Amino acid sequence: MQRLIPFVLLFLLLGAAIGYTAFRLWHIVPLAKGWKWAVACLWVMCFLLMFPSFKFRDTMPLVLGTVTYEVWTSWLIAFLYVLLFFLALDLGRLVHVVPKTFMFNSLHGTAAVVGLVTLILVYGGIHYHHKYREEITIQTDKTLEKPLKIVLASDLHAGYHNRAKELRRWVGLINAENPDLVLIAGDLVDGHMRPVMEWNYSSIFREIKAPIYACLGNHEYIGGEDEARSFLDSAGITLLKDRAVMDKGIRIIGRDDLSNPCRAALWELFQSDSTFTIVLDHQPYNLEQAQEAGADFQFSGHTHHGQVWPGNWVTDAMFEKAFGPYQKGDTRYYISSGLGIWGGKFRIGTRSEYVVLTVRP
Repeated sequence: MQRLIPFVLLFLLLGAAIGYTAFRLWHIVPLAKGWKWAVACLWVMCFLLMFPSFKFRDTMPLVLGTVTYEVWTSWLIAFLYVLLFFLALDLGRLVHVVPKTFMFNSLHGTAAVVGLVTLILVYGGIHYHHKYREEITIQTDKTLEKPLKIVLASDLHAGYHNRAKELRRWVGLINAENPDLVLIAGDLVDGHMRPVMEWNYSSIFREIKAPIYACLGNHEYIGGEDEARSFLDSAGITLLKDRAVMDKGIRIIGRDDLSNPCRAALWELFQSDSTFTIVLDHQPYNLEQAQEAGADFQFSGHTHHGQVWPGNWVTDAMFEKAFGPYQKGDTRYYISSGLGIWGGKFRIGTRSEYVVLTVRP
């Protein structure tokens, strides 16, 4: 019962926000009363229809499931900015900056809300499709025969919305680096295994021309750990679940996701030698553990850096480090905002990225 309380509170909070925005839409659109009700009811219906769309998507034809995913997750982002815009207008009214006529039966007010939110979403969509290349170089005095080039990525969220064409573009970016290794820090799948399996995404990942290692993320658990393992295996990706491997003269440790409360302690996976060690841990909590265990580098994802503003403010408050490079003692970290995204394909105040790490002896 206690587990349901946060979801009930979230639903009530969302319901209150939907009611507020519907109320404001009813007032601002310059239409007859009947049409005002139609606009407000349609807005509320968008909210209510979102839940059965998520629940029953895997029972729909794949194309319909894809369309509903795109529509409702994009609507969520639009709703966020409509809400913020109305809150700003009400604050403006309170301090006598925004005239009352702008908020009631106002063509100018309606055009401002629709136009601004549309511009934000268009910008966010364009910005999402640009993939940033972050470059990091680490010099080490540990044993290493030659410089290694490693491509690091997280949060690809392959599924209904990040489909074959997009995945092939990402594989092309990775292969263009000619890396020695590719490491993926969880959430390679979006949580719905049906499109991943039926559309044979595994064949796309097999086009990567380097050994691939990955740890689990929370979305692999959402979609089903066994199914995710099967997909990774068919894609030629070596899963590291609380285990370590040696490749190209370095040690790679993949932690089980924090979704498993019984995962191994990080220090149990270490060996005390002079090997350069990289830790893959999807969720960037307890960063001190890598430092205490003696890791040289940790790569994490999960946060998406909030995906859209002001979500980045929220993740910055939630995590010790929500995005970018970091260092504790001799251990360096990089928390990635992700190559893909969950939900609507918008990046506002954040970015989609992959990391190119060069380790030099």
